[in-house]
Amino acid sequence: MDRRNKIVEMIKKSDKPISASKLAKIFGISRQIIVGDVALLRAAGTRIIATPRGYVLHQNNDECTYVLAVKHEKKDLSDELYTIVDLGGYIVDVIVEHPLYGQLTGELHLSSRYDVDQFLKKVNDNQAKPLSQLTDGLHLHTVRCTNLDTYQRIVESLKTKGYLFEK
Repeated sequence: MDRRNKIVEMIKKSDKPISASKLAKIFGISRQIIVGDVALLRAAGTRIIATPRGYVLHQNNDECTYVLAVKHEKKDLSDELYTIVDLGGYIVDVIVEHPLYGQLTGELHLSSRYDVDQFLKKVNDNQAKPLSQLTDGLHLHTVRCTNLDTYQRIVESLKTKGYLFEK
């Protein structure tokens, strides 16, 4: 099995994202070679997603996948994300509709408070602005849930907190 196939297998078997640096260390090569390998794998059709914490494979589990429209201020970002994961949601991404570029999507893959904390740390460490700031706080999240009840609890909580966007 060549290195690229081994990379795919390692990502597939992992229960959490694997960083390019970790893969580089495992294979004894540079991080840049791993990034190149992943680019070639994507070009060949492998659905590898780069998240803030590393690589994951795209899952085709759409039976309990929902899109939520939310709007809030930057100060409420952590509370919004914690609310979703605390109630059992898995935050796949964030989506905004940009007037010039159209739909912009950022992969998140957050399933716990730890994941949210790591994401928020990256935001702060890099002084990065969340995509939602491009649209005055209005954005979408693709959220996976184990069942409809979980989704409904998330929606109700976001509505109660004033984050759910309803027109």
